[in-house]
Amino acid sequence: MSGFLGNLMNQAVDAIGGQLGEKFGGSIGDFLKGDGLNMLISQAQSAGLTDKIQSWIGHSENLPITADELRSLLTDQQIQTIVAKTGLPAATILPALAQLLPAAVDKHTPDGQAPSTTA
Repeated sequence: MSGFLGNLMNQAVDAIGGQLGEKFGGSIGDFLKGDGLNMLISQAQSAGLTDKIQSWIGHSENLPITADELRSLLTDQQIQTIVAKTGLPAATILPALAQLLPAAVDKHTPDGQAPSTTA
């Protein structure tokens, strides 16, 4: 799992700092595993952010997302799970995640489609 996430972490190390960067990258990967990406797509639809997440999945340029939009996309429980796994405060996580999530979703969908829900 650390291949592409490792590359993302190298780019984000300054924003997050040292060894915590690896933890944070793993948290993104964990979040996107299984039905996580499909759940994120569903939440994007509910939050009115379908165009953004579809740009990350498709072959077009990844549209940016702000920390505020990310807060409306993720549930409090999802944010708290990432806080618990990384030990970083939400105020640090959301801006960093806003930078990392589009590329992570893009890398998880190399064929330009969301994964099927079959496990």
